[in-house]
Amino acid sequence: MTPLGRGGVDVTSLGLGAAALGNLYTPVGDEQAHATVRAAWERGIRYFDTAPHYGLGLSERRLGAALREYDRADYTLSTKVGRRLEPADGTGDDLANGFAVPAGHRRVWDFTADGVRRTLEASLERLGLDRVDVVYLHDPDDHAEQAFREGYPALEKLRAEGVVGAIGAGMNQAEMLTRFVRDTDVDVVLCAGRYTLLDQSAATELLPEAERRGVSVVVGGAFNSGLLADPSRHPTYDYTRAPRELLDRALRIQAVAERHGTTLRAAALAFCSAHPAVVSVLAGARSAAEVHDCADQFATPVPDAFWRELRATGLLPPEEPS
Repeated sequence: MTPLGRGGVDVTSLGLGAAALGNLYTPVGDEQAHATVRAAWERGIRYFDTAPHYGLGLSERRLGAALREYDRADYTLSTKVGRRLEPADGTGDDLANGFAVPAGHRRVWDFTADGVRRTLEASLERLGLDRVDVVYLHDPDDHAEQAFREGYPALEKLRAEGVVGAIGAGMNQAEMLTRFVRDTDVDVVLCAGRYTLLDQSAATELLPEAERRGVSVVVGGAFNSGLLADPSRHPTYDYTRAPRELLDRALRIQAVAERHGTTLRAAALAFCSAHPAVVSVLAGARSAAEVHDCADQFATPVPDAFWRELRATGLLPPEEPS
């Protein structure tokens, strides 16, 4: 276990991202969701991440139910604020937002101090817990002023009160996360999809700045939503169809991996965890089999010759750690 910043919260180097437990893209049954969490526990994973956004609360409910089998002191749980859920009268599903669940609620962007507290209270009720360990401001891209002026101070107060152990922000971009690192006292930032074999934009400023200031970085989206897991079967990148250029690049990296007796998945996970600022990599999984595969790949050493070839062929910048 590795500590997050100064918050007294520890995480395992591999964590479970629970978006799929909220029926990301396609339905997952309750038993399958429970088995996914149990498999993660069996493989030594003790850090679990969720959010109200994931399946309109379904991910939180399922994760909380599955974790009730275990001692609360033995795991670290993070959730997010910024999207408050309100009951909705609408019919149909939530697939427009990526989740195969009934549209019984609607998301309301809310980074006010009151909204942060109300959202967290609702999350605790869905999780069936009296506390979470980490709270992230979730995707404040278009709400920066409110997030910095009201949302962040609210989290700081919750941390000071001992309601949460660590606070931060989680986004699919590096620029605003760098601002959080520089201008606030966050413990951790969750950077999704911006430090991968296909996108190293977080390495320009975010990761060096976090390392200098002692702020921990959790990396999500190691597979860029599927492309780096298996480009032939899942040609999606950042939740949409992958551009041809990126698909070709992923296939080239996969070919190099196979020549060196490893896999693209192992290389993708190893790359994310290599930077000294990174304390944990979140792997999304929707089944026990996917959990076991991620754990196996994460534990598989990637040959130095693989990294050398990537740099020599321009598939990886020469300065990137591995």
